[in-house]
Amino acid sequence: MSTTPIPDRAGGHADHHQRDAADLADFGYRQRLNRRLGSFSAFAAGFSFISILTGMFQLTGFGYGFGGPAVWWAWMLVFVGQLLVALNFAELGARFPIAGSTYQWSKQVSGKAGSWLAGWMLLVGAVVTAAAVAIAWQIVLPPVWSGFELVKNTTTNAVILGVILLSLTTLINVVGVKVISLVNNVGVVAELVGVAAFLVLLPFHLHRGPGVIMSAQGAGPGLPGYHTIGYAAAFLMAAIMPAYVMFGFDSAGSLAEETRDPRRTVPKAILRALVVAGIAGALLLLLALMAAPSLSLATLGGGGLPYVVEAALGSTLGKILLVDVAIAIFVCGLAIQTAAIRMTFSMARDNNLPFGTALSRVSESSGSPVVPALVTGVAAAAILVVNLGASQIFLVVTSVSVVCIYLAYLLVTVPLFRQRLRGWPSGPGQAGLFSLGRYGLVVNAVAIVYGAGMAFNLVLPRSQIYGAGAYAWGGVIFVLGAVVLGGGYYGMVQRHRSGVLADHVAVAAPVPVGEEA
Repeated sequence: MSTTPIPDRAGGHADHHQRDAADLADFGYRQRLNRRLGSFSAFAAGFSFISILTGMFQLTGFGYGFGGPAVWWAWMLVFVGQLLVALNFAELGARFPIAGSTYQWSKQVSGKAGSWLAGWMLLVGAVVTAAAVAIAWQIVLPPVWSGFELVKNTTTNAVILGVILLSLTTLINVVGVKVISLVNNVGVVAELVGVAAFLVLLPFHLHRGPGVIMSAQGAGPGLPGYHTIGYAAAFLMAAIMPAYVMFGFDSAGSLAEETRDPRRTVPKAILRALVVAGIAGALLLLLALMAAPSLSLATLGGGGLPYVVEAALGSTLGKILLVDVAIAIFVCGLAIQTAAIRMTFSMARDNNLPFGTALSRVSESSGSPVVPALVTGVAAAAILVVNLGASQIFLVVTSVSVVCIYLAYLLVTVPLFRQRLRGWPSGPGQAGLFSLGRYGLVVNAVAIVYGAGMAFNLVLPRSQIYGAGAYAWGGVIFVLGAVVLGGGYYGMVQRHRSGVLADHVAVAAPVPVGEEA
């Protein structure tokens, strides 16, 4: 693990670039990506990946249908749990400002096998999640304008709109990080404005007080485990909703090699993205519960946040805000694909993926990895098209993709805990870096317990989530399949090839004449 002191930030832009490049070289990598991102762009990368408007418009009804109004407490549980994970990631982001975040962090605190599996699981989860987010346009665009109903079949129309979204995000990723940053920043500002509008307007249409979150509205009976642990069974199922929303904050770390002064910028971006999303989401969910005309599990559970918005704000204003949600969905898809591309690039330059040379090639004109953009875009679109007639299978795959990401996070936090027991972080170069100090061991331990528990909760076979019969085990089968396939490939093929490709190896600075050893 590198212990390079944090670079001095005095000087101009060119000075900063050189120092950031020299900092990266200490990890063995040559600067190939363009460093164009500032602090807001780094924050925007994480915030747009989480995208509370996207997740809450898709999933509020899902969570409410299981847990009733007390789903708000499930949101807070996940927020606190993920914040513990994010604190560990912020500490790692300050010390290892390398593209690929989770993969690279695991590599620095664990080893080649563990980091490869972490990268693989996150890559699988990100590509599938990109496909799942893309079809969210179906929820908001047709209600805004009937012209977005391109075909009568709702499922087919969702796939068409999803492929259009993925085509646009792929094109932007090919053009380069400058355009990505511009689109993402504008989109995040629009989402923040939209969230603020909801928070300002909904209080004028309240039907009840904040005490609503202390009730369950009869949720629980009939759900698996209710006879054993009571409402806790419903609460755990409701917690799946925020678990599907509050992840991806590590994507700010994935763009570390394109961020100026990443050792300082990345930790702040990770934490700000999650904190802003978590608090804003909690307020939005609370106001939605207070403004909902009906608290019926069937009505609010079926209609979710779109039902509340239309009932409270009316058709015209509701449609305007739905346009804002559509923008949020787009930038969310863009951020997810961008993170997947950086993960692909980071693994490929370590020769840890097939066709590593092509996947790690950086365009001279755009300064971005073009081939990974095309591959991830095509893969996500293919997931939509292949599952066109198998909606239940698609539901299983997209639902369990989040489990893959939770497991990838555990492949960072678990080895990091072992390193903490050995005294990490220590050595020169720690001054000025974000640190948990003496609380690091406790925060890390609780983050592991939370992450493992939530991963188990997400993958637990439940017909209410995955479908009846064999579909209920779809999550377990998918995760085991991903682990076995990835682990088997690594053990038989990849572990014999791993090593930084020549084009990406840091070039040693020339030694001045007269100072040779």
